[in-house]
Amino acid sequence: MAPSPSIPNLQETRHKRVTVHNSHGEKLVGVLHGTNSLELVVICHGFKSSKDRIPMVNLAAAFEKEGISAFRFDFAGNGESEGSFQYGNYRREADDLRAIVEHFHKEKCFIAAIVGHSKGGNAVLLYASNYKDVQTVINISGRFNLERGIEGRLGRDFKEKIKHNGFIDVRNRKGMP
Repeated sequence: MAPSPSIPNLQETRHKRVTVHNSHGEKLVGVLHGTNSLELVVICHGFKSSKDRIPMVNLAAAFEKEGISAFRFDFAGNGESEGSFQYGNYRREADDLRAIVEHFHKEKCFIAAIVGHSKGGNAVLLYASNYKDVQTVINISGRFNLERGIEGRLGRDFKEKIKHNGFIDVRNRKGMP
């Protein structure tokens, strides 16, 4: 990636907390790893994760080390961002990513890439299929084998559980939320 002009406000603080409103009026909270570059990579976390998980922090630090600014943020309903967590919801996450990209376009940044880890990998792919404003899309360990479908993930009786309880707990193989 070619060197780019500097962003004066990024020189003041290397790691800066940034809040962006999504199309639903919710605050999306992120951390900007500023460099002297207008080039910016946006990093998206996975399922029930956050911007503060080690893979996202390490990715942002690696880009920063190479002189490229990076922004890692929490999708709505995750981490510090407003909203309620919702299972699936790839379109909503792609919309959150859209709000982030538009925010930084207004700041005169060049979005060099969008990077998604796990479920975030699917969100960046969906974003790229809807918008043609980011040329580099990186999917790290994105979900690809969805043969089990929603019943395979939640159980055959998931609809009855939701109807009876008003919700369903999503747990991993170890039984943890």
